[in-house]
Amino acid sequence: MQCFKFLKVMMFLFNLIIFLCGAALLAVGIWVSVDGTSFLKIFGPLSSSAMQFVNVGYFLIAAGAVLFILGFLGCYGAHSESKCALMMFFVILLIIFIAELTAAVVALVYTTMAEQFLTLLVVPAIKKDYGSQTEFTQVWNSTMDGLKCCGFNNYTDFNGSHFVEENKVFPSYCCGKPGNSTEGPCTEEKAQSTQVQGCFKQLLHDIRTNAVTVGGVAVGIAALELAAMIVSMYLYCNLK
Repeated sequence: MQCFKFLKVMMFLFNLIIFLCGAALLAVGIWVSVDGTSFLKIFGPLSSSAMQFVNVGYFLIAAGAVLFILGFLGCYGAHSESKCALMMFFVILLIIFIAELTAAVVALVYTTMAEQFLTLLVVPAIKKDYGSQTEFTQVWNSTMDGLKCCGFNNYTDFNGSHFVEENKVFPSYCCGKPGNSTEGPCTEEKAQSTQVQGCFKQLLHDIRTNAVTVGGVAVGIAALELAAMIVSMYLYCNLK
């Protein structure tokens, strides 16, 4: 009985934190999406990545909504001893856990297949939208500047793109130069000789370089999810 009460309190407190985090993410996501400019004025040093935050806003809304609902179900289920809420909490968390596990397996085992699939999606978007859509262009500029990379695969992703057709040059990142460089235009010949790596391979390299940290965080999150599922199912099975 004492164990049941202790786990019930811990379940409530744990999910209260999740609920509050979800509400905060949801609020920030809505703020960034609706009024990204004012958000960026507060965080001045990040203004060079302005449009990137507008896109991140949608991700924050989605993540915040999931955490908000999950936290509410966990809190309500533990406080009111609702078997229905606890089961819904368990099922949603199980789906998230399976999705994360599947994504990890695909990323580790089918990296080449994932790269080919993403190439079919990303490269056409680069050719169509880079240089014509401000948000898309700013996100890619921030990515290429941060990772010191060029395109998804390499500079050839920009061949036939709106940007190259209009400006007759490639993005300066493809020649290993920052976006505000004054060292002259980045021609196809310079981009070919510089051979700046594509962002997908650079991202994989960075992840592998920090594999211990990434793996530790992933294991920690998985352990918390498993613990939460076990506790919720224990409470469910011991409720009358």
